Amino acid sequence: MELKDILWTNIFKGRRKKDEAVESILQQVPAFSHLKPKEISLLASIVHRREYKKGEYIFYQGDPGLGMYIILQGEVLIQYTDPDGNKKDLAILRDGDFFGEIALIDESPRSASAICRIDSEIIGFFRPDLFEIIEKHPKLGIQIVLKLAEIIAERLRRTNQEVTQLKTELEALKLALEQTNQK
Repeated sequence: MELKDILWTNIFKGRRKKDEAVESILQQVPAFSHLKPKEISLLASIVHRREYKKGEYIFYQGDPGLGMYIILQGEVLIQYTDPDGNKKDLAILRDGDFFGEIALIDESPRSASAICRIDSEIIGFFRPDLFEIIEKHPKLGIQIVLKLAEIIAERLRRTNQEVTQLKTELEALKLALEQTNQK
């Protein structure tokens, strides 16, 4: 490359590609998928990008909930540690997956840890960022909060169904055990 080419090279070209990648991932997240391109661009301008190394914790179980995370590229393990110190892997999340969205609504402690399984690039969208949007762009902020509420409600419905199913199975096992003991 000649000196002339170096002087006139578009130094912002690489940054725009990264911005487009963030916007593309944000558009795929259910909490933001209903937003217009201009709103997605606004959101992309305030989210936080960070690279994590394999084995690095994004957050620990018990940490205060500060916001949600979206995997731009990589792999994240969600892991629960019971009171006896036993670890249970709950989920493995990959490119485009998101987690921790309840923290945008509620600052309760994290119910599990998030650990990078491979080197990963993660987007963080934090509670103060959401409040800034609500303050500066109330209509957009309300749209995001309502969509988050829908996502949380759907997860709660699924959890209720699973608990009901487990209760039914437990009752059936209990009944079978009682019948076995009566014989």
